Amino acid sequence: MDATDNPYATPAAEIVRSSDDIAKALAGLRYPLNLSFKILALASQATMTDSAGRTILYTRQKILKFKEHVEIFTDASKATKLAEIRANKVIDWSARYFFTDAGGGDIGSVGRKGWRSLWRAHYNAFNPGDTEPDFTIREENAGAKVMDSLLGEIPLVGMLSGYFFHPRYLASRMEGAEMMRLEKKPAFFEGKFEIQKLGEMTPREEMNLLLSFLMMVLLERRRG
Repeated sequence: MDATDNPYATPAAEIVRSSDDIAKALAGLRYPLNLSFKILALASQATMTDSAGRTILYTRQKILKFKEHVEIFTDASKATKLAEIRANKVIDWSARYFFTDAGGGDIGSVGRKGWRSLWRAHYNAFNPGDTEPDFTIREENAGAKVMDSLLGEIPLVGMLSGYFFHPRYLASRMEGAEMMRLEKKPAFFEGKFEIQKLGEMTPREEMNLLLSFLMMVLLERRRG
């Protein structure tokens, strides 16, 4: 029986289309990337652009919903969906967040390392289908986040903390090769981050880490 006559066969065209969506979104990307989100907005709004000003992804979620389901679009018009993020638990220290493309194809996932993330952010990122992490994301300068968090709770002073303290997060393969770095940049009333690419990855791995950084920022935003 030909594969086209098999009702249980996965359509080849769908696989190519989904894969091309991610490759197309990253084609010609110019690093460093800029990730920004509104601190005072009632809904979490995040935008990622490259150094040429091209929008890579955009999301706007209600504050009480972003931990459960995040929809990612190619720009602020929300006309074209790029990906989705869903949690395997509603709100939990060990929740894992799974990324899929517009066609439902797996991109990867990220999970926070529970209580180990209280003082120094530590996340693991997984490629599709893997039970063991492929990447680790660790905060490089924990002291910056602690000071940012403490001073951020003080009226008026807190407005300045985001301008002086700049946490950095490094994504590496489990064997140690450095892949990406995210660093908070000076800003008032807005969270701004810069993303540098440090190593070679497949398009799916690259999108996996970009979405992992986005989810990490959303989760860590109250601590700078």
